[in-house]
Amino acid sequence: MNILFFITPKSEVAYINDEFSLRQTIEKMEHHKYTAIPLLNRKGIYIGTITEGDLLRCIKDRSDLNLHVAEDIPIIEVQRRWHNEPVNINCNIEDLVTVSMKQNFVPVVDDEGVFIGIIRRKDIIQYCFEKSGVKDLEHSKAKEPAMV
Repeated sequence: MNILFFITPKSEVAYINDEFSLRQTIEKMEHHKYTAIPLLNRKGIYIGTITEGDLLRCIKDRSDLNLHVAEDIPIIEVQRRWHNEPVNINCNIEDLVTVSMKQNFVPVVDDEGVFIGIIRRKDIIQYCFEKSGVKDLEHSKAKEPAMV
């Protein structure tokens, strides 16, 4: 199966670039209600993912931090605890499922490493659930007359 079936394209995904400040990142994540956000460079190459945990650790380590100071901290300087692995647009469904077990979403890149979108773990689970037949089995049991 082609993974393009699952993709949420870049045009529908909020992301930040490596020139953002800590404050801009916090505000963008808050606005979109994201707990993690893709980080791209100026050319659109996927660099990594910034999480709320990364931001909290940065804030904790800077006792002088306020929103004004946060404007002067480049997001690229924030330490990231995990590296969300991207997948290539040509990967197979098995590799996609394996990567998605470790992350809430999977960044998708082209052969040049350019970010083209994400695949949410929720969408993969929904697909697997529908393919498993469990949904149909539960539906057919609900229609069976009860034995008296």
